[in-house]
Amino acid sequence: GSYTASPGINCIREDVASYIERRDGGVPADPDNIYLTTGASDGITTILKILVSGGGKSRTGVMIPIPQYPLYSAAISDLDAIQVNYYLDEENCWALDVNELRRSLKEAKAYCNPKVLCIINPGNPTGQVQSRKCTEDVIHFAWEEKLFLLADEVYQDNVYSEGCQFHSFKKILYEMGPEYYNNVELASFHSTSKGYMGECGYRGGYMEVLNLHPEIKGQLVKLLSVRLCPPVSGQAAMDVVVNPPIPGEESYSQFIKEKESVLNNLAKKAKLTEDMFNKIPGMHCNSLQGAMYAFPQIFIPSKAIEEAKVHKMAPDMFYCMKLLEETGICVVPGSGFGQREGTYHLRMTILPPAEKLKVLLEKMKDFHIKFLEKYA
Repeated sequence: GSYTASPGINCIREDVASYIERRDGGVPADPDNIYLTTGASDGITTILKILVSGGGKSRTGVMIPIPQYPLYSAAISDLDAIQVNYYLDEENCWALDVNELRRSLKEAKAYCNPKVLCIINPGNPTGQVQSRKCTEDVIHFAWEEKLFLLADEVYQDNVYSEGCQFHSFKKILYEMGPEYYNNVELASFHSTSKGYMGECGYRGGYMEVLNLHPEIKGQLVKLLSVRLCPPVSGQAAMDVVVNPPIPGEESYSQFIKEKESVLNNLAKKAKLTEDMFNKIPGMHCNSLQGAMYAFPQIFIPSKAIEEAKVHKMAPDMFYCMKLLEETGICVVPGSGFGQREGTYHLRMTILPPAEKLKVLLEKMKDFHIKFLEKYA
């Protein structure tokens, strides 16, 4: 029941470092660069607090993907920083385009000081998995523009599509050579909440921070000390995640069986959801390469858009409320995550059991067809 060291229990930080080294094929990890956190969210908001400064045109700009996980827009608003949007390419399976990063950065420099670039890989809510080439391009861009990289990698275990592979920013940074590895500032995040574990309630997580100036590192430790320490049970849960049973141990076969069962089921449900959505007229869903969600684009007729205005709702919020009222199915409108003007989406989890998921998707299909008929 006692407090621990503010950055987390030392032996667990050492275990996290060993895990990162194994994951990244031997790339060295220093426990002194690792901080245990109350879920990944705590780490992300703490780093943003360290980075945000200035006023007016010198106020810190934070580049985030659109669509984004709303933690980012909320934290940016709370810290009175400036949100700088860059759009993922829906036509290209939600890929990240460096040309779009350049456009976004150039425009933002007119009204703020962009200092931070956030990447979510695999994506939430979009489910894309970033290619190695794309990761290299982003790192080069951050190095060129002297941006601090935030790599949200909480879904790193959730990769389903053939030909897709998770590449950590830390590993690619190291392999790009000392000019990058010794200069690009990077904070990467992981959590007990996602993956095959799904232990959200323990609030366990860690962040690894590279190339932080020693004085700033001192300030980070002070800031972490204000909240005393992460929950000890969450730290222990993180230790279990980074220290799974190994071959020869009694529980190894059971662990592998359960882990593979969870991930294989998620992969099947990702394919099922993608296929079902793409059979519905007026819906299109990109390949669900990773994470735990579908983010299909939905066609909403102009008559429904007009009715949504009467109710003072975004069109996709109107659609999702109708879906909830008529079927009991609760999904989140795309406007909650950000989307290109004139497009509408919804986010739906793929977590329900496969048989329930099939029934749910059939109900959504029937609802959507009736919705189109009513408002056509």
